[in-house]
Amino acid sequence: MKYVKAESVLPPSLLVEVQKYVQGETLYIPKPKVKYRKWGSRSGSRKEIDERNVVIKEAFLNGKTIQELAEHYYLSTETIKKIVYRKH
Repeated sequence: MKYVKAESVLPPSLLVEVQKYVQGETLYIPKPKVKYRKWGSRSGSRKEIDERNVVIKEAFLNGKTIQELAEHYYLSTETIKKIVYRKH
């Protein structure tokens, strides 16, 4: 997260309005919901995990047990269950 001085980006009238509520504090202004990215979409981590999950589900359908998959992928049995029983 990067910090920006309010006076360098806000018009003076808006700055005066904000100062009615907050002065000398750090204020976080979130992105609009349409600008959010899903976790891992930038780094590619999400894609890697999705691909891993497909392999786990296929292994389960081919006879591997939940316990075997948990040990192989270093995941909890509950996490493996969520992966293999997910509908999509």
